Parts: sequence; C-alpha cells; structure tokens
Amino acid sequence: MPNPLPAAPAGAGEHDLEVLSLHKGFAAFVAVQDLSFSVRRGSFFSILGPSGCGKTTLLRMIAGFIAPDGGDLRIKGQSMLGVAPNRRPVNMVFQHLALFPMMSVGENIAYGLERRGIKSAAAKAKVTDMLQRVGLPGSEGKRIDQLSGGQKQRVAIARSLVLEPALLLLDEPLGALDLKLREHMKVELKQLQAEVGTTFVYITHDQSEALVMSDQVAVMNHGRFEQVGSPQQLYYQPATAFVAGFVGNNNRFEGRVETRNGEQVLMRTAQGLGLWSQRVGALDVGQTAVLFVRPEAIEIGRQASELPPGDPAFSATVHSVLFDGGNSTVQVNEATSGAPLHIALPLTGRLADLQTGETVHFAYQPSQAWCFQA
Repeated sequence: MPNPLPAAPAGAGEHDLEVLSLHKGFAAFVAVQDLSFSVRRGSFFSILGPSGCGKTTLLRMIAGFIAPDGGDLRIKGQSMLGVAPNRRPVNMVFQHLALFPMMSVGENIAYGLERRGIKSAAAKAKVTDMLQRVGLPGSEGKRIDQLSGGQKQRVAIARSLVLEPALLLLDEPLGALDLKLREHMKVELKQLQAEVGTTFVYITHDQSEALVMSDQVAVMNHGRFEQVGSPQQLYYQPATAFVAGFVGNNNRFEGRVETRNGEQVLMRTAQGLGLWSQRVGALDVGQTAVLFVRPEAIEIGRQASELPPGDPAFSATVHSVLFDGGNSTVQVNEATSGAPLHIALPLTGRLADLQTGETVHFAYQPSQAWCFQA
C-alpha cells in the first residue's frame, strides 16, 4: 500500500503554496536567493524568466526533486522539508509529457490511481470524468500515437489532475508545440484551470504564455523575483529596468537625466536625443539612466498635424517596414540623433504604403514611458 499524502492542518489559510526565504546553490552558483512568496488557492501563477534564472530549480524544489539549502516551503500550510516527492500533494507536467506509449489513454490516466490502490471501477469513473473535463470524452481506448500534440498535452494534464493535487506544476509544457498549436493551447489551459479550480504553478521563458494565462506572474532574474503582479501591472507598471525590458517589446535608450519635473524626467542620450518619461525609483539630475517606450505607445503620421497635440513631437526617416499583419511595425531613425525606434503601425492600414526614406513624424505621452537608474 503506497504511503498516503500528508494531511493538511486545519485552517491552512488562503494560500496553497508559501515559500519562505528559500535558498539553493550549486558550488559557486546560487540558483535561488532567499526567495519568499505565496500563491493564492485556485490561482494560475506563472514564473517567467530567461534560461538560467533559477525557475526550474525552484519548481523542482516545490516538487521535492531538489532539497533546498535553507528556508521553508509549505503546501496548504504544512512544511514540505524532508517530505519525499511521492508524498507531496503535487503533480508535475513536463515539457516532453512522459506519457507511456505502450498504454492506452485511459491506462495512462489511471496509472497513478492504481498505484494509490484505487479500485478499477472507481478509477474508471474518475478517468471518464477527467477525460470529459479536458475535452477528450470517449478516448479511453485510443493509443498515444493516435493523438495530436494538443491532445497529448491534455492527456498529460488529465493524468496529473485525476489525482486531485493541491498544486499542479507545469514545466514549460507548451515548448515542444508548433506556434499555432501553442497559441491554441494557451487558451485551453487557462480555461481548464478556471474550470477545475486547481492551483497551477507554471514556469516559462515565453512572456506571451505568462501574460495570457496567468492571474499572477513573477518575473525571475538571477535567482530572485524582480516583480510579482498581474499581467497588466507588469506590462503597464514595470518596477525595474529588467522587467520593462523583458516583458513585451520596447524601445530602449541610455543617457543621463537632464531635468526633473515632479515624477517626470528628461533624459538625454549621448547622441543628443531628449526624451521625457515617468521616473521609476530614485532618479535625480545627472544620474545615468535607461528609458523604455513601447512601440504601440508611439503615434506616427506623415504630418505633424496628425499627432495628438501637447506631446513632444519628433521627425524621423523610415528605415524599413516589417509587415506582420496586426503586429506590423516600422523602423525609423530620429532625424537629429539618428536613434532607431520601432513603432507599431495603425491597424487601420492608413500607413501601409510607407516607403523607405520617407519622412514621418512621431510622438508619445511621457506617462507611457519609464526611466530607471542605470
């Protein structure tokens, strides 16, 4: 008889996962640095960051595959220190799914139930219910090689969810899919999580996955969280230069603060381009700084009169037009400094015929740009 899952104490609180000063190092490399955060019950929580930032190490510590060097990790209020992976109320979906090719769909999903000693009739009922919930009713007898990539993803998730874990851990499960299927599965995963109500902890380096699916996103860098917030907060109110540069597309400029007016500053680049923006954090005149403004925050027109009144306006020369349907952009070079910028083209298509070398004008609201100390 397999060991039962540890019982959760009464009144464990509103968080399914609590991480307290968690630390992990490998020789001279620190993968996770004194990290503390919590994940609300029933939420979709994503950890977003570049390769090598520590997100996989963190997920494997939650799963129990790696022991932390310090700190605590609690699931439903109970410390998991020293608790073996098979006794934790978690399940994990890997990028390569790890389905058993010699088993049918139903056998794959029932595998964990049988190892827990759940009788065949009860297991069959659970498998049937779970296939219905993931949109694969009647697929019990199919072979794994008869399924599409998206269907395999759903079977892997069903195999984990049928065990009713407190946490479902997902290790970049969409990474092996082609672009169209990945876009489709993002929506399906979000809907599935909302339907079953299980807490999802999802790691990815793909910002679109994190922003589309998550209730909360933690942006990770060098073993620490740079910012934790809703997708909207990360996108519109980045707390650090790393978050501003990593989340979404941006034009990035370096320079020195020339003027400060309340919460706005004028930063001037080495090429002489002066840009107004929001000040983020401690930033005063004379300090070196980095400024970000998103392509879609910039208005563009053939005439300066087409731009909103009151915003600083610039002239530029078209360098190239990058057509990508609704995501088309134009690269321009600001007339005085030569600084390159990417600007989103209007969806109306009124500037679809822009030509290389043509003169244009652009402007943006300083409140939609951010300046950080470099």
